[in-house]
Amino acid sequence: MEPIAIVGIDCRFPGAQDTRAYWDLLMRSGDGVGEVPRLRWDAKEFHSAAGAEGHTNTTEGGFVSDPDAFDNEFFTISPREAAAMDPQQRLLLQCAWRAVEDSGLPPQRLAGSATGVFVGIMGNEWAQLHLTDYDNVTAQIGSGNGYCMTANRISYHLDLKGPSLAIDTACSSSLVAVHLAANALLSEECDVAIAGGVNIALTPALSIFYTQAGLSSPDGRCKPFSSEADGIGRGEGVGVVVLRRLKDAVADGQRVYAVIRGTAVNQDGRSNGITAPNRWAQQDVLAAAYRRAGVEASDVAFTEGHGTGTALGDMMEIKALGHHHAARGGKPMALGSVKGNLGHTEGAAGIAGLIKVALSLHHKVVPASRFAAKENAKLKLRDHGLRLLKAPLKLGGDAVVAGLSSFGMGGTNAHAVLESAPVHAARPAPRPAPEDGGIGSAVFTLTAPSVAALRRNLLAQADTAATRRVPVGPLSWSSNHVKAGHRYRFAVSASDTAELVAKLRAAADDPDLLARLTGTPTGRPRTAFLFTGQGSQYAGMTAGLHRDSALYRGFLDEADDALLPHTGKSVRDLLLGGDEDVHLTRWTQPALFAVGYALGRTLEALGVRPDLLLGHSVGEFATACLSGALPLHSAARLIAARGELMQELPEGGGMLAVRAGREDLESRVAEEPLVGIAAVNGPLASVLSGDLTVLERIEDGLRRDGVRTRRLKVSHAFHSPLMGPMLERFSEIAGEVGGGVPELPVYSSVRGRALADGEAMDAAYWVAHVSSPVLFADAAGEVLADGATHLVEIGPSPVLTTLIRRFGGTPPGAGPAQIAPVRGADSGGQDLSDALAALYRGGVDPHWDAAYGTQERVPQQLAPYAFSDDHRYWAAHIPTRGGAAPGRPGPSPYRSPNSSTPLRSRGPSPRGC
Repeated sequence: MEPIAIVGIDCRFPGAQDTRAYWDLLMRSGDGVGEVPRLRWDAKEFHSAAGAEGHTNTTEGGFVSDPDAFDNEFFTISPREAAAMDPQQRLLLQCAWRAVEDSGLPPQRLAGSATGVFVGIMGNEWAQLHLTDYDNVTAQIGSGNGYCMTANRISYHLDLKGPSLAIDTACSSSLVAVHLAANALLSEECDVAIAGGVNIALTPALSIFYTQAGLSSPDGRCKPFSSEADGIGRGEGVGVVVLRRLKDAVADGQRVYAVIRGTAVNQDGRSNGITAPNRWAQQDVLAAAYRRAGVEASDVAFTEGHGTGTALGDMMEIKALGHHHAARGGKPMALGSVKGNLGHTEGAAGIAGLIKVALSLHHKVVPASRFAAKENAKLKLRDHGLRLLKAPLKLGGDAVVAGLSSFGMGGTNAHAVLESAPVHAARPAPRPAPEDGGIGSAVFTLTAPSVAALRRNLLAQADTAATRRVPVGPLSWSSNHVKAGHRYRFAVSASDTAELVAKLRAAADDPDLLARLTGTPTGRPRTAFLFTGQGSQYAGMTAGLHRDSALYRGFLDEADDALLPHTGKSVRDLLLGGDEDVHLTRWTQPALFAVGYALGRTLEALGVRPDLLLGHSVGEFATACLSGALPLHSAARLIAARGELMQELPEGGGMLAVRAGREDLESRVAEEPLVGIAAVNGPLASVLSGDLTVLERIEDGLRRDGVRTRRLKVSHAFHSPLMGPMLERFSEIAGEVGGGVPELPVYSSVRGRALADGEAMDAAYWVAHVSSPVLFADAAGEVLADGATHLVEIGPSPVLTTLIRRFGGTPPGAGPAQIAPVRGADSGGQDLSDALAALYRGGVDPHWDAAYGTQERVPQQLAPYAFSDDHRYWAAHIPTRGGAAPGRPGPSPYRSPNSSTPLRSRGPSPRGC
C-alpha cells in the first residue's frame, strides 16, 4: 500500500479542548471522566446501583465541555438552522476547519477541489429527540439530522466536491472512515481527504443498554486490560485528521505527523452472538493490515488496543494479538488504550486512538496507559508477547511501527498500521524560493470574519506564541499561508517573538490601534509606484535596508553591476560608505536610479505589482525599467551618461521654489531665455531654474507681490535652458540606447499625462526629458483620477506623497493610502515590513516566501482558530423518565445564575473545537 500521510489534526475530548490539551492529558495520565452534566440528563433520575430495569448503574462518563456552543455566524448559518442542527454536525464543522488549518492550508483554498470527507458516527440521538416530535418538525430539523449530514455539512460549507459519506459500524466507525479515506486517496478519487469521528451523548439510552447487557462500569470508567476492569464507561469526543498521499505531502512541504502504512477491515460473521467479539476475525484483520503495510508482526513496537475494559472483550483482543506476537520472546509488544482516559467514545473511538498513535510517533514517546499498574493476570500478557504501558515509552530515532485496533459492536473490525514520518517530512526542510529572500523583519498576518473574531484570535495567537520557543520568522511565515481568506485583514511587523506577542495583545486591547492595523478591502487594489527624483538623496541612503534585507541586496547588486561599466566606481559602495559625493550630480543620478530600481524590484518580488507608474525627473529611468520600456543595462548607460554630462556643465545656475501656480509664472519667464519653469509639483508649488542673475530679479518681483520663495541648494540649473550644451552628446548616446513602449501604464512627468498606447520612451523622449519642465502635478492628478488606491513612494525618503497631500480637495483620512518602504536615513527592514503589512491590509496578496530567508520558510503550528462560544443551542428539554418533552430546539435553556453562559460540566471549560 502506498503510504498515506497524516498532515493535519484537530480534536476535542473530555478534559481536552484541542490537540495540545489532548496530548497533555495523555502524558499526565489524566482522567477526563466526571459526573453527567445537567445539560444531558438528570443522572440521579436514571440511576440504580443495582442496574434495575430502565436504569443505568452509573452517574459518570467522559463528557466534552460546552457542546451547545457554536459559532454559527462564522459559517453563515442562521440561528434557527443552528438550533435545529445535531450538535455532532456543529462540532465536526469547527473541528474540520481547524484540522485543515493545522495541515498548513487556509480552508478556503480547498474550495472547489475534489477533497473527500469521511465521517464515522454511531449515535443519532438528536433525531430521536426531535424527529419524533411530529408537531415541531421543520425543514431545518430535517436537514439538521441524519448521519449523512455530518459529512455533507463539511463538504457544503467548505465547498468540497469529492466523496462525502458517513459510516456507522458502531465502535469502529471512525477507523473504518479513515480506511475508506485512505483507499479513496490511493484510487485517486481525491488528493486530500478529511476523515474523522464524533460522538455526543444526548440521552441515557446507551448507558441503560450497557447496564442491562452487563457491560457498564459502575464508576463510568474503562479500565483496559486491568484487574480492576468492570465494564464500559461512556465517553464523548470529536476528532478529525487531514490525509494526503505521502509523496504529495512531501512535495508540498507539509509537516507529517505520522504515516499510515496499511489498513484493513473485516467482519466477525456468524459468531457466538451479534454483539460478541470474535478472536479469529480480529487476528485475521491484524494479519491483513500487516500484509497490506508490508510489515511483520515483530516490527510493531506498540499497539493502541480497542481495550474497552470488559472481561470478554479484553480476553478476545489479547488472544488475537497473541496469535501474532507470542513468539516475540524477550521483546514483548507494548499495549495500551486511551479509553482509560476518556471512556469509550463509541463512534469517535477509532479517531481518538489514531490521533493518540500519530502524536506518539510525532513526539517519539508513547504515554502510559491509565489503569495499567494493576494488570489482569488472567490475560497472561507475557505469554502472548505483550506488556502494558505502565510508564511512558520512549521511541528510538529510527522508523517506528505501531498498530491500532477498533472493533465494532456488530462485528465490523478495523486495524491500521502506522509508522513514524520520514525525518524530512516530520520536520520539513525550508521551502525553496527562486532566490534567497528576506526583508529583515517578519510580517504576522491574521484574518477573521468580524472585529470581535479578530480580537479573540489575536489573543489566542499571542497566548500560544508566548509559551513556545519559536522564532518570529517561521511563526509569521506560517500565519501568512494559513490564517488567510477572511474579510478583516490584520498585519503587523515584528523583529522577534516577544515584540510580536506584545503587539498582538496591544492590538486586541486597544480598539483604535486594532482599527489602524486592520483593513477590509472591498476590491482589487490599484497600486501606483512613485519614483522620487533628485533632491531626495542623502549619504548612506538605504544602507539600513541593505543591511537587513537579502532581497534588496540582491537587486541593488544587479543595478550596481549594470552601472559599473559606465561609472567606473561602485555606486553600491558609495551608498553603503556614507560618501558625501552622493550629492555630486555624476553620482546622485545613478545612485537614485540604483535605489529606485532595487526597491521597485524588491516590491515586485514581494508580489506588489504596480498598476500605474510615475517618476519625478530622474525617477523616470527606474520607471522605464519596471515598465519594460528600457532594459536594465540600457537604463544604466543612459542615467550614468546623463549625470556625467550634467556634472561637466559649468556651475552658476540655480533653482527657486515658488509658492505659485504654473500660470502665474509663465508670464514672468516668457521673455527670459535663460530661465524656465523646471517643475510643477502642485497647484501652488512650482520651481524656476536657470541663470542666477535672472532668478534674483524674478525673485525680487515675486516677493514684492507677496509670493513666498525659497532657494534650492543645487549644483546646476536642472530642467532649464542652461542644459543645452549637453544635449547633442546626450542625444547621440540616447540614439544608441533607444527605448520602447512601456508594458505598464506610465504617467509621464515630461508629458504631464499618461503615455498613449504605442507612445515610446525613446531617444527623443529622453532628450526632451533633460530640459523640459517636470509636470508632476498634472501626471499625479491623472494617477489619482484613474483610481489609484495606494501610492507607494520608491526612493530614499517620502517626498512625492508629501507633495500630493498638499494638492487639497480630499478630506482627512480619505484618498489613496500613502506608503513609504523607506522613510529616511534610519530606515531598515522594519519600514519595508510595515509597508508590506499596509499593502496586505489594503488588499494586496504578497508573495510571502520572498519576505523570508531560507531558514524561516518552515511550517510552524499556530494556535487553532478560536471560535466564538457566545451562541448556544440545545434541546428545549432534557430527557426524563417519561420521555423527552416536546418542543423545538433553541437557545440552551441552562444558564448560570450570574451569566448568560450555560452551566458547564465539571472540569476544564475550553472554548471552540
